[in-house]
Amino acid sequence: MNKTNEEKNVTRKTTVPSKSKSRMRIKEIAFIGLMGAVSAVLMLFRFPLPFLPPFLSFDLAGLMEILGGFMFGPVAAFLIIVVKIMLQLVMQGSLSLGTGEIQNLILSCAYVMPALFFYHRRKTKKIAALGMAAGTLVVSIVAVFTNLYLIIPFYVKLFGMSMEDIIAMCSTVNPAMKSVGTMAVLGILPFNLIKYGVTSVLTLLIYKRISRPVKAFVEK
Repeated sequence: MNKTNEEKNVTRKTTVPSKSKSRMRIKEIAFIGLMGAVSAVLMLFRFPLPFLPPFLSFDLAGLMEILGGFMFGPVAAFLIIVVKIMLQLVMQGSLSLGTGEIQNLILSCAYVMPALFFYHRRKTKKIAALGMAAGTLVVSIVAVFTNLYLIIPFYVKLFGMSMEDIIAMCSTVNPAMKSVGTMAVLGILPFNLIKYGVTSVLTLLIYKRISRPVKAFVEK
């Protein structure tokens, strides 16, 4: 039986949007992979900050994660984080038997997800700034616990050190860090406030410039 013109038009209308959505999805996945790769490359340019614990390294890998999350949502942000960690393992391997990578995953999510929770409820610059401020605060607090109870104990056992050795290392760059408490308050906490604060400011400065052409390409 031949289809009527009306049936053909309905079929055509449902098929075209479906193909368009598939193309959009493929482009989005490609950008997620690209952003994960750029994030991994940014991690290669990490460096310590003056007067802060020398075992902490500053990098801007979180920039791609938060930009991707703002553009494509929390699932995309999580995938960018995973791609970054996997590529980092390929390029550099793991010096911490996976504990560093676990911490990386925890901290990246602790920063990005609170920001996206705010932003995707109301997409304004002010809400984006508020979300990233909340994410910066959350990740800075979480980092204190992951360092004190995950990373530092691992390295203490791995290299036959003691917590006193770690504190002595920190006191060489900042004599005020004389105990675990002062190391956390004067070292780990401010380091992460600076790291993710800088990431947040850069995101606010470049998001519109990047998101518009990217979204236009994905939706084309």
